[in-house]
Amino acid sequence: MRLFGLTGGIASGKSTVARIFRELGADVIDADAIAREVVAPGSPLLARVAARWPDCLDEDGRLDRSKLGARVFSDEGERRELEALLHPAIQEEVHARTLALEAAGRPFALYEAALILEKDLDAGLDGVVLVAASEATQLTRLMERDRLSEAEARARITAQLPLAQKRPRARWIIDTDGPFEATRRQVEAVFRRLQEA
Repeated sequence: MRLFGLTGGIASGKSTVARIFRELGADVIDADAIAREVVAPGSPLLARVAARWPDCLDEDGRLDRSKLGARVFSDEGERRELEALLHPAIQEEVHARTLALEAAGRPFALYEAALILEKDLDAGLDGVVLVAASEATQLTRLMERDRLSEAEARARITAQLPLAQKRPRARWIIDTDGPFEATRRQVEAVFRRLQEA
């Protein structure tokens, strides 16, 4: 089975593009959804995260992702520490899901994750689909979606690899600055190429 990366900067439109791929019949392994699952209440990994950042749990014992995000995106050392805790568990689950899809005879799947290129995970993939948006679009979307100040939104954008460094490593690029219909047409075109790749 072929496994393609689906990545892009924060608030670039990855989730929208992933949803369109699913509607077209593609299997999408969502790293962000897995990241939520591995720190579910009662999980050993949540206990480790809570031991390190005890003020980042809500009153129900769930991880308060916005509070934790505010902490780690303002301190690169803490962000790297969190990634070191979470990423091995996420990668293990991604591998298990990939094997299950392969066993089911699926021809290809998309692995949706924000940090594919930052973590050099593209080396083990059959190609990367990059969802691209201008920094101005990312900033506007992020401030509206997560109710962040401009400074907080910029900190999250700059924590990732610049788009100019991602573009050369992508096999396909979907630009989401335009209207939804234009994005959908691009996804449909890439979907056809993935089926043929």
